[in-house]
Amino acid sequence: MRIRDDIRDLPTSQIAQIAALGMGDADVIPLWYGEGDLATPEFIAAAATDALRAGHTFYTYKAGLPELREALADYQAGLYGQWFEPDRILVTSSGMTGLMLVAQAVIDAGDNLVIIGPVWPNIAAAVSIMGGEPRLVSLDPREDGGWQLDLDRLSAACDDRTRGIFINSPSNPTGWVASSGEIAEIMDFARRRGLWVIADEVYGRIVYGNRTAPSFLAQGEPSDRLIVVNSFSKSWAMTGWRLGWMTIPPDLLPEMEKLVEFNTSGSPTFLQHAGIAAVRGGEAFVAEFVARCHDARNVAIDALQACRRVAVARPEGAFYAFLRIDGLTDSFAFAQRALHESKVGLAPGSAFGPMGEGCLRLCFARAPDVIAKAVARLRPLLD
Repeated sequence: MRIRDDIRDLPTSQIAQIAALGMGDADVIPLWYGEGDLATPEFIAAAATDALRAGHTFYTYKAGLPELREALADYQAGLYGQWFEPDRILVTSSGMTGLMLVAQAVIDAGDNLVIIGPVWPNIAAAVSIMGGEPRLVSLDPREDGGWQLDLDRLSAACDDRTRGIFINSPSNPTGWVASSGEIAEIMDFARRRGLWVIADEVYGRIVYGNRTAPSFLAQGEPSDRLIVVNSFSKSWAMTGWRLGWMTIPPDLLPEMEKLVEFNTSGSPTFLQHAGIAAVRGGEAFVAEFVARCHDARNVAIDALQACRRVAVARPEGAFYAFLRIDGLTDSFAFAQRALHESKVGLAPGSAFGPMGEGCLRLCFARAPDVIAKAVARLRPLLD
């Protein structure tokens, strides 16, 4: 059956392939996907239930409920110390939908988007779907298992066909967090070159030692070619709800509303009422969740650093240990082996681009005792 070559050639998610092998096996500790083991808080679920019962099941504003957009503007102002007009907020049917909308708006066939990796693979796929080139620029691995950004190499990767730079910070999978200085340098470079900056900040609240990670929203201006994509999934345990938002230049809103019309026609109204509850009443849960991840992080990293073949740093943000394994050349095969022999589900590093090969991603957004059990099971393969 004939379809576009760009679609036919898209790779199948290696993370999903591993998950498919172990899903449904009650003996497996599933640490492959980027989600925790806590259900959505009851007050958020109740807001959606109440909205359903009240009949909020009709079409609504393409950009999102005004009340939700105002709540998100207030929420971001509280985090970043400056006011965001609601006409800069666009509600999306998941963070991934937001990234796809951005690719549709920005990428022409033949363009490239410079992407800092290792990185969640879906952004590269979104660029490829639009006929563009995802141009990956790797963070540099440090000897201690951590990562650092070479700004000179990032700027050198941009050419006349570059439309923008994509940065995910805190990073999935590495846990690297861009500093305020690095953010300022990227913004200055993008302004000089007339490039878009597309910042995926879905893990911006999951950071250790601060209330929030350094953000492009704290330094960008409304006139900047800056799009910051966010999601309800991670901070409020809402991965299955598929609800997100973007902060965009105000002049871009009418164009993005067109794209929303032709993609989803808007996010479900009753889900948006849950989003309002999350941003207005969810700070206690966010703090509790981050504290839980902090404890599980320390359990995971302490145990992994004791393994002979492993190099891994304590991540500054997100909820992943991205462990480099000495001598490993096929992380997908290793993830299969870990699943079958250790009954632990991991994401292969190769899923995050060529620079991720030789690594495995372990999601530690679970109870610390579960993480301790998982690493104990893995240890025979890591020593």
